[in-house]
Amino acid sequence: MRGRDNSAFELESDRAPPHTINQDGGDDTSASNGRNDSLELLYKLEDSPVWYSCIFLGIQHCFLAIGGLIGVPLVLADKLCMGDNDVGYLARAMVLNSLFFLSGIVTFIQTTFGTRLPILQGASFSFMPSAFAILALPHNKCPAPLNTTLTNGTLLYEDTDGVIVDGNELWMRRMREIQGAIAVASVLEVILGLTGAIGFLTRFIGPLTVATAISLIALSLFEIAASNASAQWGVAFFTIVCLVIFSQYLRNVSLPLPFFTRSKGFHVVQSNLLKLFPVLITIVAAWLLCLILTAAGALPDDPTQVGYRARTDVRMDVLISSPWFRFPYPGQFGLPIVTVAGVVGMMAGVLSSIIESVGDYYACARLCGAPPLPRHALNRGIAIEGLGCVVAGVLGTGTGTTSYSENIGAIAVTRVASRRVLQVSGIFYLVIGLIGKFGAFLVLIPDPVVGGMLCVLLGMIAAVGLSNLQHVNLNSPRNLFVLGFSLFMGLVVPVWVRANEDQINTTVKELDQIFIVLLETPIFIGGALAAFFDNTLSGTLEERGMVSWRQITSDDGEGSRKQRESEEEKAYNLPFSTSWRFSKYIPVLPEFGR
Repeated sequence: MRGRDNSAFELESDRAPPHTINQDGGDDTSASNGRNDSLELLYKLEDSPVWYSCIFLGIQHCFLAIGGLIGVPLVLADKLCMGDNDVGYLARAMVLNSLFFLSGIVTFIQTTFGTRLPILQGASFSFMPSAFAILALPHNKCPAPLNTTLTNGTLLYEDTDGVIVDGNELWMRRMREIQGAIAVASVLEVILGLTGAIGFLTRFIGPLTVATAISLIALSLFEIAASNASAQWGVAFFTIVCLVIFSQYLRNVSLPLPFFTRSKGFHVVQSNLLKLFPVLITIVAAWLLCLILTAAGALPDDPTQVGYRARTDVRMDVLISSPWFRFPYPGQFGLPIVTVAGVVGMMAGVLSSIIESVGDYYACARLCGAPPLPRHALNRGIAIEGLGCVVAGVLGTGTGTTSYSENIGAIAVTRVASRRVLQVSGIFYLVIGLIGKFGAFLVLIPDPVVGGMLCVLLGMIAAVGLSNLQHVNLNSPRNLFVLGFSLFMGLVVPVWVRANEDQINTTVKELDQIFIVLLETPIFIGGALAAFFDNTLSGTLEERGMVSWRQITSDDGEGSRKQRESEEEKAYNLPFSTSWRFSKYIPVLPEFGR
């Protein structure tokens, strides 16, 4: 389907051949080539589905990212001393609404003025280890409540500094310290993007490094997928089966659907709903199953028993505690507190987030059939992510923003790569960030449903990463060593560090935090090792895959340059003219480097 007039409810006879991405990442509009290695696209990067298709596709992406967004306030709650009471539940809802609001703003800016790829921006778990380290400091330990309470029933606490505070001030003070660390540390990411330093470093990154880094993005998240799915494996397996059937076996099956037009009135059309909305349909089906099981009493109501997190009423308190309308604003929890230890420690999370995002950009570009990112788009993307993290610190979300691998994987499942869809997702998140009840409702998605979705989508991300090896000579012992060793160490080292953090002791606490965070990040370990060995071990450019790789990523050569400029004209150029006198010297503008 092509162009702006296409609908999710087209007749089979009216459909144009779907777009396909061939092995080289190019566009092939023939759907009948019979190649198993091609990814058919229903909507390409520049295509715009009709408004109702955009809305449903955008909501589908929002549902997919819910797991990562709701995970941050739930994980941070105990460390922030929020408590399991009305004050604590309302605090969780406030942080969650702020995350939705921020995610919507940054997603829209990123897809419109940043990389311009269909990437959703959400809460980053890369900042969590640094946040935990800050909250583990002696002055941030959670005190026990005092025997006295306020007239409204609010508990009082004697904080570690000797000041008597209520439950709100108890968690807000700790949040302000996290805010200050994130806001200041994220300035580094903005600088790296605006100065073009990130774009320069990508010259030393080849297909071996990209394949390792992107694969580890997915492989390192298997514990999160397993943790969510293990809440009730029956529901998780049902989710997996539905998604696989809808997205793979039935994706070419058309369903009759009643439809209305002014010319024909009510009539039946053949729809491709299963091809466009497999994720959304799967979530609804699995959620409905959990609702039935909860109402029938088939799931335990004891939090200590397996299956409890499959209930649809687990987080009902968040929905009840949330206001109908709330506008997140800078300094809503007070003036951020800046400490040297917090900022230095949080910089490790910033660096990890940058490395992860660069891998996500390449994965998304490949799935979209777009040319690999030019330096100016990469610089812009990192700069805007950094700006989003600064705003996250000022708002008080407890973490920064990053690209979501799950949503990139959804492109491979849904075959929809339209940037307009993600722009709608950004607007949708912004709205539900303002409507507290609506945002809190999405928190009710059961954990095993999220886990089942991740099992499929993260597998797609790992496969996309490995697909970059088509440029590499896999008969070369050198390349096999670089790939195998980097992947293995990227998984092994973080496991050891998490179990032996006390073994890292430089006598400088801030330096220890940096080492711990970096060594606990699989994509940093694997990507760094792959880049080091690929650039230091002897091997021909052809053997390393750099010949074919540079044909699609290098600006060298007049013919290559003209071809890239033509391909990037729509894909990565900004939506306004940048033909200014000094544009070629500005690292975030399309004219840079030409």
